[in-house]
Amino acid sequence: MKKNIYKKIYKKIKKYHDIVIVRHVGADPDALASQIGLRDVILNTFSNKNVYAVGLPSSKFKYVGVLDKTCDINYKNALLIILDTPDKKRIDGADPSMFKESIKIDHHPFVEKISDLEWIDDTASSTCQLILDLIFHTSLQINDEIAKKLYMGIVADTNRFLFRYTSEKTFTLVSKLLQKTHIDFPSLYDNLYMRSLKEIKFQGYLLSKLEVTENGFGYVKITEEDLQKYDVDAGTAGNMIDRFNYIDEVYAWGFFAEDVKHENIRGYIRSRGPIINDIASEFHGGGHIYASGARFHDFDEVDSIIEKLDARCHTYCLEKDL
Repeated sequence: MKKNIYKKIYKKIKKYHDIVIVRHVGADPDALASQIGLRDVILNTFSNKNVYAVGLPSSKFKYVGVLDKTCDINYKNALLIILDTPDKKRIDGADPSMFKESIKIDHHPFVEKISDLEWIDDTASSTCQLILDLIFHTSLQINDEIAKKLYMGIVADTNRFLFRYTSEKTFTLVSKLLQKTHIDFPSLYDNLYMRSLKEIKFQGYLLSKLEVTENGFGYVKITEEDLQKYDVDAGTAGNMIDRFNYIDEVYAWGFFAEDVKHENIRGYIRSRGPIINDIASEFHGGGHIYASGARFHDFDEVDSIIEKLDARCHTYCLEKDL
C-alpha cells in the first residue's frame, strides 16, 4: 500500500482539472504550509489546472502564504484534498460530499474515514513531511518558494526537530530538500520565532501563574481579563505551549484560555510522557498522543479535564516508578 499510495494520489491529481485543498480549523504553520505548498506544487507541475487553497485565513501566519478568496468551480466534477485533518467536523472550508472524489493526507492518528483515498501516517513529523515525501516519489515539481513553505511547516511541527515525532526519515527528506533547492533556511526562523514584547511579557505571566499538581500536571487558566491586560488573544497561549516542555517536575501541561469571540474556552495540552489525546477527545478535541487540543463550554469542564489529566500523570508516574 505504501509504495502505491504516491502513484494513486498523483494519478488523481493528474486526472482532475479542478482541485480544492483544505485543512483543519484553527490553522497552524504545518496545516497552512502543507495546503499552500501542495497547491503551488500542483500549479508548478500542471499550469493549466484550477487549484484552490481555501479556508479562513490566519493573520498571525500570513508569512506562510496567501489563501484563495474565491473558488469558482463545479464541485461535482472536482477533487477535494483534505490535509492535516483527522475527522470531518474539523475541516475548514469544504464538505467532502459535494465533490466527485476526495483524498485525505494526514499525520494524526486515525479517527474516521472521510475520503475515498486516504494516506495516514502518524509516525510522520508533520503533514508537510508527507507532502515532501509525495513530491520526491512522483513527478511533482518543487521550487525554492514551495521548499521554504514546506521547510517552515516541518520546523514548526517538530519545534526545530526537538520533538520525538522527528525521525530519520524527517532528516533524510529535509536534507534532500536542501540539496535540491539550496534555500536560505536560517532566514526562515525569524518568522517562526520572533515575538513582540507584549507576548514575551504574557509568557512570563503564564509561567508565574502555572499550577503544578502533586502528580506532575501543570496548568494555567486564562481569562478574558488576562488577555485584555496583555493585549493578546486566546491563540497566543497556544503558540507558547511548547515553551514549557523542559520543566523537570511537569510531565504534562495545559493552557486553558477563554475565547469570548467563539464563546468557549480553548485548551492546548502537551505531554512528555503520558498519553493525552484520548482524554482530549472526550472534550470536543483530540490530536496527537503527546500534543492535543480541546474546546470547553466553561471552566467547570476545564476542571474535569484537569482532574483526568492529573490522574493520567499519576498512572504514568507509577508505571515509570517516578
